[in-house]
Amino acid sequence: MADKLSILCVSGAHERIQMAAMAAATAAAGGTEVTVFFSMNALPYFVQGTAAQAPAEGDFGRRMAGKNVPSFKRLFEQAKELGGARLYACSMALDVLGVEASGLEEYLDGPLGLTRFLSDGAEGQIVVF
Repeated sequence: MADKLSILCVSGAHERIQMAAMAAATAAAGGTEVTVFFSMNALPYFVQGTAAQAPAEGDFGRRMAGKNVPSFKRLFEQAKELGGARLYACSMALDVLGVEASGLEEYLDGPLGLTRFLSDGAEGQIVVF
C-alpha cells in the first residue's frame, strides 16, 4: 500500500461515500497517511444537523441499510482514531453552501483549498469517489 493516500470524496451517493470511508479507515489503521477532502455533493453530509445517511445509488446501497454495516460517518471517525487521518471540507464548496467552518461535524479538521489538497497529495496516491 502507498505511504500516502489522498481521497477526494465528491459524490452524494451512499455507496461511494461508504467506500471512501472504508478505504480511509482501512488504510489509516494499516499505517498509511490518509487525507480526505469532502466537496460537491458529499460535503453536505458532514455539516452539523444534516442527514446521517446519503441516498442509495443502487440495490447494493439499499441492501447495506438492512445489515449491520458501520455508517460512513463512523468509519471516517475511526480513520482519525485508529490512524490519525485528516478530514477536510472544500473551502469553495463551503462558500457555495453558505456554511461556516464552525458548522462542520466536530471530527473534521476544518476547511482546505483544492490547490493545497492536491499539492499535499502529489507524492502519494489520489483516489476519487
